[in-house]
Amino acid sequence: MHHPRHALAATVVATLSLATPALAQEVDESSLTIGAGIAAVPSYEGSDDYRVVPVPQMRGRVKGHSFWTRGTSLYVDAIADPQGEGWNFELGPMATVRLDRTSIKAIKDNAVRALGKRDVAVELGAFVGVGKTGVITSAYDMLSARVAVAKDVAGAHDSYVITPQIEYFTPLSRTAFVGLGVSADYVGKKYGRTYFDVTPQESVASGLPAYAGAGDGSGFKRVSFSLAGGKSLSGDLRKGWAIFAAGSYARMLGDYADSPVVSIAGSRNQWLGAIGIGYTF
Repeated sequence: MHHPRHALAATVVATLSLATPALAQEVDESSLTIGAGIAAVPSYEGSDDYRVVPVPQMRGRVKGHSFWTRGTSLYVDAIADPQGEGWNFELGPMATVRLDRTSIKAIKDNAVRALGKRDVAVELGAFVGVGKTGVITSAYDMLSARVAVAKDVAGAHDSYVITPQIEYFTPLSRTAFVGLGVSADYVGKKYGRTYFDVTPQESVASGLPAYAGAGDGSGFKRVSFSLAGGKSLSGDLRKGWAIFAAGSYARMLGDYADSPVVSIAGSRNQWLGAIGIGYTF
């Protein structure tokens, strides 16, 4: 078996984590995986109502350089993956299109719907990471850590998002894998003001109490834990068809959890589940 490189090249819906692996080929080989599925997700970040959405996913590598999607984010690793067992370093650009509360129809809670929709955010930035194969269970498992930093350039929240992640992946055989992940989001004050504060005018329209706590400063917004597994339908995870299932639990934190959007209209506890199928060329 070739060594896995991106332990949890994840599919994520909105801002929550779902993990699937990218079992890499040799450095001079190229590959492409395209996947699709369905997921049950909160109707907005902090909601206690859920909806079913389609889940697209893509990952690949060209001459040792990997790229992958994570929900509405795209990552491109500018450092070629090394061959064999050992350390792997990542550095490259990333971009995210944030669609949270951009559609009134997608919001099920009447009070939050009355707050009005938010503009689409386009966040551009970079990430850096390090991973090591052959850590715990075999020569093919991988533990990795990554930090992504992005800034909204579309003027939707005009702030930044910092996302540290720790992920572990292990193949169970040529045909099956399991992965675990933990991540958090640290956001600027304008982010909190845009998505979690309630102005006096919005309070009158929605019936929710006015709230300005999330926009007072920056802080950790959420911590997430994810679990994923997959099974090849072709006898080899590196090619052909495979199915996957994933789930995650996220806990809203601090002033963001205290927002009426979460504490009254929604919930601090955020759950997500997904199933899907993919094909590796």
